[in-house]
Amino acid sequence: MLWFQGNSMQLARSAFGLFLRNCSASKTTLPVLTLFTKDPCPLCDEAKEVLKPYKNRFILQEVNITLPENSVWYERYKFDIPVFHLNGQFLMMHRVNTSKLEKQLLKLEQQSTRG
Repeated sequence: MLWFQGNSMQLARSAFGLFLRNCSASKTTLPVLTLFTKDPCPLCDEAKEVLKPYKNRFILQEVNITLPENSVWYERYKFDIPVFHLNGQFLMMHRVNTSKLEKQLLKLEQQSTRG
């Protein structure tokens, strides 16, 4: 996953918390919802509020596109944030589409319970 390159410190800080969340959630690994953001981003703040009811169903990974190591994402999304990827695949941009998110989370949850 390309966006994790250069974010090793951020990953290290969150690794323990993510480990605990995964252990307490279930035996399956939670999907990763990546939020491409920058500071300030009022739409991103709004999106995070909308996501709160779903917070136990995914791991939220924020990627600040203005950091030098994220220049590829900056060039791609500089006019479109917030942008969301679910498990590395584009999901939505600009605003949270809760029906689309719910549909994709259910699909992943069903796949993980089947085996």
